[in-house]
Amino acid sequence: MPAPDESLIEYPSDFPIKIMGVTQDAFAQTIVDVILQYDPTFDAGKLEMRPSSKGTYLSLTATVRATSREQLDNLYRALSSHPMVKVVL
Repeated sequence: MPAPDESLIEYPSDFPIKIMGVTQDAFAQTIVDVILQYDPTFDAGKLEMRPSSKGTYLSLTATVRATSREQLDNLYRALSSHPMVKVVL
């Protein structure tokens, strides 16, 4: 088992993050803006969007270029604490 400060991810690598929130007009663009603060190379055109069956929620899958554990941790914290976001996986 790796030590807590070791990572199973090799850096740099492409890392998918799933972000879910209530469907609203600015949700996808707002999430892209947050991601760009941590990964300036992120291509918003590759953002995958899936509405829930009733359309209440929107699931976004963003594949970011992970350059360090610190970068990923900071991005997760920023997304998780955002008021529009319900879940980050």
